[in-house]
Parts: sequence; C-alpha cells; structure tokens
Amino acid sequence: MPNLKHTKSNALFNKARRIIPGGVNSPVRAFRAVGGNPLFISSAKGSKIYDVDGNGYIDYVLSWGSMILGHSHPAVVRALQKACERGTSYGAPTPLEIELAQMIRKVYPSMEIVRMVNSGTEATMSAIRVARGFTGRDKVIKFEGCYHGHADGLLVKAGSGAATFGVPDSPGVPKDYARNTITLPFNDLAAFKKTVGKEGKGIACVIIEPVVGNSGCILPRPGYLEGIRKLTKKHDIVLIFDEVMTGFRVSYGGAQKAFKIKPDMTCLGKVIGGGLPVGAYGGRADIMKMVSPEGPVYQAGTLSGNPLAMTAGIETLKILSQPGTYKQLMAKSAALEEALRDAAKRAGVKTKFYRAGTMFCTYFADREIYNFTDAKSSDTTAFAKFFRGMLERGVNLAPSQFEAGFMSLAHSNADINRTARAAYESFKETR
Repeated sequence: MPNLKHTKSNALFNKARRIIPGGVNSPVRAFRAVGGNPLFISSAKGSKIYDVDGNGYIDYVLSWGSMILGHSHPAVVRALQKACERGTSYGAPTPLEIELAQMIRKVYPSMEIVRMVNSGTEATMSAIRVARGFTGRDKVIKFEGCYHGHADGLLVKAGSGAATFGVPDSPGVPKDYARNTITLPFNDLAAFKKTVGKEGKGIACVIIEPVVGNSGCILPRPGYLEGIRKLTKKHDIVLIFDEVMTGFRVSYGGAQKAFKIKPDMTCLGKVIGGGLPVGAYGGRADIMKMVSPEGPVYQAGTLSGNPLAMTAGIETLKILSQPGTYKQLMAKSAALEEALRDAAKRAGVKTKFYRAGTMFCTYFADREIYNFTDAKSSDTTAFAKFFRGMLERGVNLAPSQFEAGFMSLAHSNADINRTARAAYESFKETR
C-alpha cells in the first residue's frame, strides 16, 4: 500500500490541539472514528483537494456536500471576486437576497416565504421556534440518527424501538429544555402513529431528514414519508423537512420533489451557499408570517443574507438549473455506485450500498439498513481500515461510517475508475 507522508499535517494538528478543542473546529474532522490524524488542506480544485504535504485526493466529502459543482468553480470564483470589490458585508438588505430567495422558491414551491440565515443549525432551530409560535405547542418529534444541528433541544439521546423523552445527549443541555423533544426510530410508522395519537395535541412539529444523511445514507421505506405527512396533517402538526443535506442533492428539487411530499416548512443549507456559510428556512406563508418583524417570533443575524454567500449561491444555482446538469450528475453517481458495488463483490466483502441521487454510503454489513440501530450494527472497524486504505490511495471519504459521501459535477470518468481500483484493493484489506 502507498505510504503518503503527512509530516506537515501532523505538526499542524499537534499545534492546533493546544489552541482549538481537539485540534478541530467540528468534531468529525478529528478522525477519532477511523484512527490517525486529520489532513490539513491547502487548496482544492475541481474534484480534488490537496493537503499541506502536497498530496492530492479525489474528494467525495466536498465540504460535506456543499461543493456540488466541484471546488473553486471558475464562475463562482469570478463572481465572488467582483462581489468582494463591492464590499463583504453591509448589515443591510441587498438585491442579492431577493434573487436567491426567488431562485429557491422556484425550485422549492413549498417555501412560499424564505428567510436567510448563516448555517443549517440556525435554519433548523429557527424553523422549530416558528412552528412552536405558530401552533402554541411545545413538543418536537425528531428521529434516531437524524442530525439537525447542535441546538440544545435537538441534542437529545435517541431511543431504540420506542420513544425516548428528553434525555440530553450532550453535557450542557438542560434536562428541562430537552424534555420537550421526543425521539423515534426512523422508518417505523407504527411507532410514529402511536406517539402522535397519544401526544398529538402537544406536538408543535415533526422535523425529519427525508433521507438520513448523518447516519450514512438511509432511505425511507415506501409509504413512510407519506404516512408521516398524512398523520401530521390530521393532527395539525407542522411537518419540517430538514433538507440541509438532501437539498439539490437527492434531486434538483430535493427529497420533497423526489418523493412527491409537500412539507409545511423546509430547511436548506450547504449547496445554496456555493461553499460559503449559509442557511435558509421557509414554508407556508401563514406560518412564515409569524417571523419578526412581520410577526412575534424573533430571529435575527448580523451576517444573514451576506452578499458573498448570496453571490456564491446564485452562481451555483444558475449552473444547476442548466439543461442536462442533473442528467450528468445522476449518471456520474450511478457509475460510482456500480463501480463500488463491483469492487466489493470482486474483493469478496459483504457490503450494503445505498444511494439517493448524488448522496451515497457503503456499509460493512450483510443486512439491510433501515434505521440508526441497523447502521450501528455495521462493522465500523472494517470501515476504518477501508477509509485508511482509500486515503493512502488518494481517495478522500468522510472519516466516519455514519456520514454520506457526495458526487460533484467536476468528477470525471477517470476519477471514478481510479476510485474503483482503490476500492478493490482497500476492500481486500478489510477481510
């Protein structure tokens, strides 16, 4: 196996650990689940990232899904350069905010009114606050394995097979705050129906990743999302689709278009910022009119609608809207799926591969994955070996079994073929 040098990355990580918690500014970057030290990146272009030691990698992390066009797309870079010359932040409205909001609403008609924020976490926590203000209720239903950002009420320990009420999953989250969050297993419509039947009058909203991307890539069973939509309507519960990850990834119109489900509210992020920090939430006009200054539910942000983030988002969505773009993206994603499935089969390794549009995950398991409990039963030790083997062969995957991979417009057939060869060798090493 190749033996890439990571001397500079290791030195920087040691330095970072003295001044940054764990040496990283987001936990999964620390490589705790796969062993070794994280790479420190110096640059990125197209389908590749380059570390400070000069090593290049085919990148399937893509800033955790944000870079759907690939890194440093020329059109986005040019637009940002011009925008920087006009000023980087005004703290005042700009025409760019309107333009991006209109583009989003065109693709996501369920988002009748849109509010820009700075991250996916801001989008989800704000949407829940608005749903509570709209309904006058307090309780929230979320699902095991779905991550909706690090807001206090959403960092709640997940249950297994039954509802878990308000057990904080992180120190610093008050029990009194978390007690209004109910966690249910994903893909279990019977458990959802039972809970809603019992607690329905007190439930403000249901928030769900329609395809779970923070446990790998878990697809909804046929009828599951439809059943949730039907029951939330019956009990006047606001249904929030967290499409921060699935937005523009599962399809051009996200998971809601792919599965033909119309939620009451939607949260977006990642792709709509073109690589810059951004988030958005929106939904039915009657719900969104609760948001300040039009309504009583307060939410604000100094950098919300930042002109640089709006510019990058606008340029990204312009390219995504061009005819044939998604046909290319889906063809590349299907080719990678076929290549990885074939590599595992030839290597004699049992895996389960799942894909939703341009999102994917390979689990080291011999059973189907329907929820987080199933995902946790996969062989994470084998995945760690596979990850390290791929990295040494110049392929960058997310450093956790429980994270999705992503395809970009910049990935080539040569990238996919090289990935397949690396995967075959790396799969063999896990046996």
